[in-house]
Amino acid sequence: MFEQTTIPENRVRNPPRGPLSLRQLTIMLGALTAFAPLSVDMYLPSFPSVARTFSVDPGRVQITLSVFFLGLAAGQAVYGPLSDRYGRRRPLLVGIAIFVAASILAAVSRSLESLVAWRLVQALGGSAGMVISRAVVRDLFDERESARVFSFLILVMGLAPILAPTIGGYILLFAGWRAIFGLLAAFGTGCFVVAGLYLAETLPQEFRRRQNFTGIFRTYGRVISTPAFLFPAMTSALIMAGMFAYITGSPFIFIELHGLTPRQYGFLFGLNATGLIAASQLNRAALSRWPPRTILKWAVRAHLLSAITLLAMAGSAQLALLTVPLWFVVASLGFINPNAIAIAMSEGSEFAGSASAVLGVLQFSTGALAGGLVAWFHNDTAYPMALAIAGLSLAGFIVQTLGQRRAVKAERASGSH
Repeated sequence: MFEQTTIPENRVRNPPRGPLSLRQLTIMLGALTAFAPLSVDMYLPSFPSVARTFSVDPGRVQITLSVFFLGLAAGQAVYGPLSDRYGRRRPLLVGIAIFVAASILAAVSRSLESLVAWRLVQALGGSAGMVISRAVVRDLFDERESARVFSFLILVMGLAPILAPTIGGYILLFAGWRAIFGLLAAFGTGCFVVAGLYLAETLPQEFRRRQNFTGIFRTYGRVISTPAFLFPAMTSALIMAGMFAYITGSPFIFIELHGLTPRQYGFLFGLNATGLIAASQLNRAALSRWPPRTILKWAVRAHLLSAITLLAMAGSAQLALLTVPLWFVVASLGFINPNAIAIAMSEGSEFAGSASAVLGVLQFSTGALAGGLVAWFHNDTAYPMALAIAGLSLAGFIVQTLGQRRAVKAERASGSH
């Protein structure tokens, strides 16, 4: 299947040099983007176990998730400019090393406060793989081909939500939650070795930017003040924040409220991820007929309809009435995220690392806020999660619509000259 969907070499903007083929490079980038979903999804079933270990309320364990999202946002803000200055390889390897060390230390935590601290450091390290993989894609591909590659990355990293909760559930059964962090450290070590040996540099010396702190902030200001970048970036961030609300709220809703076992929860979580994967691959096919902006427009509307339905079903005692609209909420992200990111990155291609960092900061800061609000307004129902998803979807729809209207006006104005 992969052979049929690989981007042909002659359509690559800047073919990579090095021991990895284009196909192998794409698989590797998918593994690098999987740091976050693996660190989150494998860990989710362990919430009740962690709470028992440290004798705390299960709601307090959600802090370890919110602080992880904050760390992902903060880390990407650092690695973006670093990768524009020093290239993609060196900052990536430093970040992976930090991730591995923090995973080991999280595994031996003796208090919830210690676990929270090491989860923050773990996120700061793991964020390197996310921000730099997007920059590498932008180094190599144009807008439409970037959207196709991002769709494939979702296929690779989408396996994490399918496999990770199930793996996490079995690890809990036989070895306890600390072993989960040991497995994450092993995964990070494998990525470090492969990247160190085989990943070629994609940013030549002549395109690197030697900026001081003032220059970095000036670059960030330039990226953020570009409406053509900001509208799709915010659309992605707002709607993806709903995913963070789902990740934060779902363990309680399905394990505590609806009585699923951790392994059953893992299966349900993975089932939702299959929708995300299927949609991302349909998106790759759709890009052969429609531009990314058209697909994004209709996908945002489908997400809003699904989110409203989810909110209407939030009070139901029937599990199916909650899970069906939730499946469509998650699946529609397979159309939204690749296209919104590709559009935004095409507008920020001059500073690909910094543009990728802004995207990550927007996504994970709004995601951390959404997850924190779900935890704060926890009331033993599904309503906090459903309200957050619906509200963020509506905000994303408004931003996408405004951005689309602005793009149309700009196109007409340029055509009149």
